[in-house]
Amino acid sequence: MVHRKVAVLVAGSWGTALARVLADNGCSVALWTRNEAQAIEINEHRRNSKYLPGAELPPGIRATTDIAEAVKDAEAALFVAPSAAMRDVAKLVAPHLHKDALVIHATKGFETETLKRMSVVIAEELGRSESCIVALSGPSHAEEVIVRQPTTVVVAAQDLSCAEAAQDLFMNDAYFRVYTNPDLIGVETAGAIKNIIALGAGLSDGLGFGDNAKAALVTRGLAEIARLGAAIGANPLTFAGLAGVGDLIGTCTSKHSRNWRAGSMLAQGLPLSEVLERMGMVVEGVRTTKAGHILAERHGVEMPITSQLYAVLFEGKEPGKAVGALMGRERTHEIEEIASASRTKWLR
Repeated sequence: MVHRKVAVLVAGSWGTALARVLADNGCSVALWTRNEAQAIEINEHRRNSKYLPGAELPPGIRATTDIAEAVKDAEAALFVAPSAAMRDVAKLVAPHLHKDALVIHATKGFETETLKRMSVVIAEELGRSESCIVALSGPSHAEEVIVRQPTTVVVAAQDLSCAEAAQDLFMNDAYFRVYTNPDLIGVETAGAIKNIIALGAGLSDGLGFGDNAKAALVTRGLAEIARLGAAIGANPLTFAGLAGVGDLIGTCTSKHSRNWRAGSMLAQGLPLSEVLERMGMVVEGVRTTKAGHILAERHGVEMPITSQLYAVLFEGKEPGKAVGALMGRERTHEIEEIASASRTKWLR
């Protein structure tokens, strides 16, 4: 067993679940939160009741509100802050993190203001090269990881040695299997854009549509992810893996998905502000829909599902009319889109 210190920032549901994996692997985990009451509950009662009610946390996890203390002497730092807060958290960490510490993030989203991926945001604030920032992604609901249900994810970095270091840190034979992938752009893009499609899946279910509609949505959603990914430099093969179709299936079909639940509520006619208030937690798909819509326009990529969800979320379009707009699109050939993706440099 290893006995390395790892800082986890922040103590939401996913950060807490990954902290458990690390603690189970023998790491000493410093779990940072801004909330003093939450830190006391974790340390004294081994609970994080707001985010993972009923789950008991192992003794290897220690919460703190002092970010300098959290990262002091840490051999690795795991960023799990919401995309909207990632830059601020990285900025707070920068003066205290050792220059040789491994940096990993497990956040699925873009910075809406700049359209930058999380690895770029972290690298900028830490003053590091993006090449050794690692992204952890894949089908992985916190509610299942926290109770040690079998889960498989991927860690991606341009520098394979950094991805392998993260793989060593997280992988165990009991319930958490980790693959490596050099396609950082593809893994981050897939993880972010699938949240848009999950919103659509929840909306579809909320409207009372069946399996046919959801299967079509997931399949065509994957095509949108692959088109955008290829346009910004990703390997199309990544989208056939855990970060792509794997995460997409998991998020679009699960009761645990915040994005699915938000989409379902939107279908019931609730305004976005009320949906977000009821959720009480970050719904990354909302911000990502805005970013994805802008990225599609910037790169000249056709993303009709994203476009219609953008209209529902930010332009007041009725969900039923958005479905009609998707079904009434001009006819096209599926194989041409696949061929277009395959003509990228990755598959030559």
